[in-house]
Amino acid sequence: MSQPPVSYVDRLNEQYQSLGYPPYKWTVNTEAPFTPLTKPLHQCRVSMLVAGGISHCSEPGFNPNARDDLRLDVIDPAWKPEEFEINDSYYDHRDADRDINVIFPIDRLRELAAEGVIGDLAPRLWSGFMGRIYKRSLVTEEAAPAFADQLKADGVDLLVLVPG
Repeated sequence: MSQPPVSYVDRLNEQYQSLGYPPYKWTVNTEAPFTPLTKPLHQCRVSMLVAGGISHCSEPGFNPNARDDLRLDVIDPAWKPEEFEINDSYYDHRDADRDINVIFPIDRLRELAAEGVIGDLAPRLWSGFMGRIYKRSLVTEEAAPAFADQLKADGVDLLVLVPG
């Protein structure tokens, strides 16, 4: 006898409401523009954005219970995995605490660049948009366009998005 699928959205809402948060209004996109790559992957400059509370140990950590935190930290792609910490209470990051590549696959991207699978890594990787975001208009009208400008300035062709 098979079990019904877990309703992730309902379970998440129940969890956060039990912690005193208001019901979350999920963003539903009926249209998502598809933008094909304009060059082969092996020629693309790649960046990455993680939303899982990753910060360099020399920087202030994220608030692990953040809401509406639109902070974006620059991550130097040369930093070593052991130089990062995770401050996020929204997911179980025990495995990522042992190996940051579980949530922030920086070593894998470096390997792909070294093997010629991707062109190269952008000079800046990113961590941010931490926690539950209730102020979506700030994201869509301000933070995301400003972030897109930073990606363009770095000549990024492809962005890897990693949720927390």
